[in-house]
Amino acid sequence: MCVDYTDLNKACPKDSFPLPRIDQLVDATSGHQMLSFMDAYSGYNQIQMDHVDEEATSFQTDKGLYCYLVMPFGLKNAGATYQRLMNKIFKNLIGRTMEVYVDDMLVKSLEKSQHILDLEECFNLLRSYNMRLNPSKCAFGVTSGKFLGFMVTHRGIEANPEKIKALRDMLPPRNIKEVQRLNGRIAALSRFLARSGDKYLPFFKILRGARSSGFQWTDKCQEAFEQL
Repeated sequence: MCVDYTDLNKACPKDSFPLPRIDQLVDATSGHQMLSFMDAYSGYNQIQMDHVDEEATSFQTDKGLYCYLVMPFGLKNAGATYQRLMNKIFKNLIGRTMEVYVDDMLVKSLEKSQHILDLEECFNLLRSYNMRLNPSKCAFGVTSGKFLGFMVTHRGIEANPEKIKALRDMLPPRNIKEVQRLNGRIAALSRFLARSGDKYLPFFKILRGARSSGFQWTDKCQEAFEQL
């Protein structure tokens, strides 16, 4: 069930609880000998709604009027609420043997022989809070894997092959939206591109001048695109 909570979100005060910085989590994960990637099963739905707030999530169907008893997707503060809970549950493990970004969890071990013990600590906490994992999205005891859009391994951080392919397969942009998509894909790989700012400066100039002169794909843009 997908509910549009636009009006409800406008009426809700913003929860300013910060999400972790992705680059810091990725840096803290690389270089470990053994990794386990875990994903919560319908993570938001594992958090109970406060009884007084349940009616605010109401939605109507041809069968009647319903409301959520658990936290649904689409609420403005759902991510902050979930991250706060994760930080509370794993406060003694985060930064040591775990990294958590909302419902993406990772157990890391510098030594392979320690990994089972590190997983046991994590599982004990999951069990005590009755949290469930999605087995189809978990990978245990591996030496590398995707985490928050990056490939992390015992050797370090590597570019995500899927993001590289997406950039290589792009055709020259034909409108502003496609330029924005190109800039987004370059930004996702910026830490692996030497002088990345110089490389996509022509594309940013297109966006900056679009309001006054419209979309203009120049020879310099084409040259920069081919050099990527």
